[in-house]
Amino acid sequence: MPNNWTREEEIVVLDLYCKIPFQKSSKNHSEVIKIANILGRTPSAVNMKIGNFGSFDESLKKQGIVGLTNVSRLDKEIWDEFNDRWDELSLLSEQIIAQRTGKSMPYIDTTNPLQALDSTIDIPLGKERVATVKQRVNQAFFRKAVLASYNSTCCITGLTIADLMIASHIKPWRDCTEAERTNPRNGLCLNALHDKAFDRGLLTVTPDGKIHISQSIKMTPNKTLQEYFLRYDNENIRFPEKFMPDKIFLEYHNDMIFEKRSYQ
Repeated sequence: MPNNWTREEEIVVLDLYCKIPFQKSSKNHSEVIKIANILGRTPSAVNMKIGNFGSFDESLKKQGIVGLTNVSRLDKEIWDEFNDRWDELSLLSEQIIAQRTGKSMPYIDTTNPLQALDSTIDIPLGKERVATVKQRVNQAFFRKAVLASYNSTCCITGLTIADLMIASHIKPWRDCTEAERTNPRNGLCLNALHDKAFDRGLLTVTPDGKIHISQSIKMTPNKTLQEYFLRYDNENIRFPEKFMPDKIFLEYHNDMIFEKRSYQ
């Protein structure tokens, strides 16, 4: 059993750290066991490494959640290198896992193998293939990271049916840079109905976490709206465990989307 952790191993575990709820991480967690088997580490060792990364996370500290303290210099280096560079982290992690497992993607350059996300879909050749795999890896990372941060719970209603949860971009995908599209701090966990309303500018969340409902909904004479929307007006969202929504993205939605797109 190896003793010293390598850069590649730590990249894979940091990626996992982002994708599972911190307080649910344990040596018995299925994803922890899966990654441990790929890396040739024990589940306990992988879980402890997740605890090490948690010690650097300011979002956890603000909630009084403390990670482990026996961290290494490499732990801090990896955290500093990839914090806010989530698009690079997710792609590198998938590459490392593919190399460790001997799998490759049918739609990527064979000199740079990646694990297939869905080999049943026909992907165009050349640079389009590379762009497609990057987009898919980043989309999968964003969804898992956002849902894990909110424990698959709608931050407006508290609904906990995972199949109805959507990792909703605060600053819309079409307006984002590649890095912003992957940034979990540009995400909210919303149920399908409120995700659609958020996308259409019928509701927003202010930088201090207050929910605001649009005038177009308030002026609609429908009693059902009270139950689904108006009861949440001026209430606080349920804040995530990790990846607190960035005020810059919330301000963008307040200024550019709220009470605008619904009239287009």
